[in-house]
Amino acid sequence: MNRITTLFKKQQQEGQSGLLNVYFTAGFPEANDTLRVLTALQNSGADLVEIGMPYSDPVADGETIQMSNDKALENGMTVKLLFEQLENMRPAITVPVLLMGYINPVLQFGIEDFCKKCAETGVDGLILPDMPMDVFLDEYKPIFDQYGILNIFLVTPQTTEARIRQIDAISEGFIYTVSSASVTGSQTGVSENMEAYFEKLNAMELKNPRLIGFGIKDHATYSKACEYSAGAIIGSAFIRVLAEANDLEKDIATFIKSVKAPSVATA
Repeated sequence: MNRITTLFKKQQQEGQSGLLNVYFTAGFPEANDTLRVLTALQNSGADLVEIGMPYSDPVADGETIQMSNDKALENGMTVKLLFEQLENMRPAITVPVLLMGYINPVLQFGIEDFCKKCAETGVDGLILPDMPMDVFLDEYKPIFDQYGILNIFLVTPQTTEARIRQIDAISEGFIYTVSSASVTGSQTGVSENMEAYFEKLNAMELKNPRLIGFGIKDHATYSKACEYSAGAIIGSAFIRVLAEANDLEKDIATFIKSVKAPSVATA
């Protein structure tokens, strides 16, 4: 069973509290920091991790993640180098690992070669927001299935109920619930409109668990998101931690603990 589905099944069986999924950009702040950051996130209590594949035109991302993409590209990060960095991450890394990015670099690498490399290195899933669902179903799903890679779809407040149900029907693992019609890092909290949207999704009784992303930055927003979902995704706020870190491992641990259990972090 895929590590992602195993994690959510365990959460449901054991009644665990909200899962924390953390995004960071490969090759940031330094080219060789990818595995170091991943290891520190696991050691600090992140439940699953998204590694961003830097791209020159990250259209869904705000200023902070765009900055990290630019720096990673300047550092020489490529998809090929990322796979080299992750080559020996298992079994030391036991949390589910996803790659997130845009379809162009994946197409350049080759869909089947990319999925094969994911399987070889122990990557569990992909999040490619600009890959059309119909193209995935018609052309790529058999390849993803062959290599045991989950494709994670996104829904937004503008996604129709019919499309949400279609995504739920073809999905495994979880559904990435975008909190608002915005880019990453642009929200300051969970508004009443967002809560109404989350309640609507809960009322639909979807078969897949959901993680809420965009605008999650601290314990308050994480806890609020967890009231309506299986957990939350933090990206831009964590990138800022990396950008300002003096002691990478220590600063990562402090941040993750402040999100999940602030009383522990300040004790």
